[in-house]
Amino acid sequence: MTEHAPLIIDVAGTALNRSDERRLAHPLVGGVILFARNWQNREQLVDLTSQIKAIRDDLLICVDHEGGRVQRFKTDGFTPLPPMRSLGKMWFKDTKGQPGSGAMKALNAATATGYVLASELRACGVDFSFTPVLDLDWGASGVIGDRAFTRDPRVVTMLAKSLMQGLLKAGMANCGKHFPGHGFVKADSHTDVPVDVRPLKALLADDAAPYPWLTSCLSSVMPAHVIYPKVDDRPAGYSARWLQDILRGQMGFDGAIFSDDLSMEGARQLQPGGRTVSYTEAAVAALNAGCDLVLLCNQSLGEGAAVDELIEGLSHAQNLAQWRPNPDSESRRLALLPETLPYAWDDLMFHPPYLQALELLP
Repeated sequence: MTEHAPLIIDVAGTALNRSDERRLAHPLVGGVILFARNWQNREQLVDLTSQIKAIRDDLLICVDHEGGRVQRFKTDGFTPLPPMRSLGKMWFKDTKGQPGSGAMKALNAATATGYVLASELRACGVDFSFTPVLDLDWGASGVIGDRAFTRDPRVVTMLAKSLMQGLLKAGMANCGKHFPGHGFVKADSHTDVPVDVRPLKALLADDAAPYPWLTSCLSSVMPAHVIYPKVDDRPAGYSARWLQDILRGQMGFDGAIFSDDLSMEGARQLQPGGRTVSYTEAAVAALNAGCDLVLLCNQSLGEGAAVDELIEGLSHAQNLAQWRPNPDSESRRLALLPETLPYAWDDLMFHPPYLQALELLP
């Protein structure tokens, strides 16, 4: 076991090339995130995940597979999953004369969604999905939009907890995102540096409220590439105030913290109007602020120079003591790996809990 393998990187295509194999074998690499370009069909996906595990069986194989418009695998038997907003709408749609019936139906549907999501991924060798979104649906953010359950943090918490129950039933951990909340700002952190000017009290009362309520069942958290200047002048993913003082200290969260993608525009400026930093500088800043794991996405195409630059740069930064490997962080990474064997796909198709879950989807 490595002392700390904080990097989650991507791979170029539908099978590993020699550069992918070399990078995944590096002791600083702790996992891989897959995208639609890594998908042709289930047989190919199983081959790819098997290739990854053959390099190191402790590599965490991840994907963004939330449902709705953020679902990487949608064909060859994968169930099209609903956007989370559909579960929020179901909550408020009671059967006539039966108050609360919509909420109960929505909770069951959320659990079913989590179970189908996780069991199908695990049948193909994928360990982990970055889900659920805990952002509130303020109606302003295009990048969040229907990925959010609803506006009410209490309803978000209950639906997310039910979805997590479904994930856990299939042996998969979860990731609440984007702490403390990305739903209020209009700017997209993929292309801009969003700024949320609300005070800490308002943020904790609304957008961040699900996090302490879910502490007992949250496996991991991904902070937002959003600046909250009345709390800290750095984006949340680079802020020790947000990650260590508030999330861990005040809220009591003890699971893994992932950075969001370091290649996003919102990740490349550590301060408003500041210079654009390198991937290595961004990774060091995130790790020193309290992230356990950092993601660099969509940089393996072509020569993959940015991935090599980050691996080499982080290794050099470690040698210079600019960041220190954290055994606790490594334990949190390993805790995200499934502890149970998955059902093979053909067996899953006849598994009664899976068939029942399909009937409960919205």
